[in-house]
Amino acid sequence: MKIFLNTVWFVLAAALLGGCGKNSPDAFQGYIEGEYVYVAAPLGGALTNLAVVRGDQVKKGQLLFELERQSEAAALDQAEKNLAQANASLTLSSSTYQRRQELRNSPSAVISAEELDQARSQRDADAAQVAAQQAALDKAKWSFDQKQQFAPADAQVHDTLYRQGEWVAAGNPVVVLLPPENLKVRFFVPQETLPQIKVGQTVSIACDGAARAIKATINYISTQVEYTPPVIYSRETRANLVFMIEAKIPPADAADVRPGQPADVRLN
Repeated sequence: MKIFLNTVWFVLAAALLGGCGKNSPDAFQGYIEGEYVYVAAPLGGALTNLAVVRGDQVKKGQLLFELERQSEAAALDQAEKNLAQANASLTLSSSTYQRRQELRNSPSAVISAEELDQARSQRDADAAQVAAQQAALDKAKWSFDQKQQFAPADAQVHDTLYRQGEWVAAGNPVVVLLPPENLKVRFFVPQETLPQIKVGQTVSIACDGAARAIKATINYISTQVEYTPPVIYSRETRANLVFMIEAKIPPADAADVRPGQPADVRLN
């Protein structure tokens, strides 16, 4: 029985090595990867409007979703009224101070210095109140605006994580975006090949079934050595020291690849 098992393992190993030998020696194994953008609101609330669905193409500034904001709208309305009232008080106290200052400086000096100081203090207090109410209004407006979130860039909607009517906790992502400029290829090169790799260098990417190769620009070289790359992308069965390399894919070619897709990478 032991001899039979050893024979089976030998046959399997030979088949794997034979299959690997058919791969082009000048190509490095890799895969497409995307850097996703998770769009969330800093405040919680019920999801009242999910304006996109998975697979949509959105433009920068396009509405993605809206949370319930009735309480924020009421707070904003009250803050605007408070600021208007504070401004009215400041206008009155400023006018009173100016009038008393003129009377104090007149030849008859019918206003005492103490009365002028009182008018000045009231004006300063009203000015401080205006500043405080303006800050409160700015905060209320910020809270109101945060209940709506818009696309930070042109992108594809990779996924939506909530359905309309569900409660969304503060900071939880609702929409996941994948901008075309966030696609890259990640591949692995043997340590002896590393001196040939430079940041800014272009590489050619070939994916299964693709009509043409895609050019990408190396933007990152790992500073740490590692052993075999992820098993599902590995061409060899033995452990080799390799360095991970990343190359940015031009946005114009982003539609031709998908994250997770295996790729052959060749140096130009």
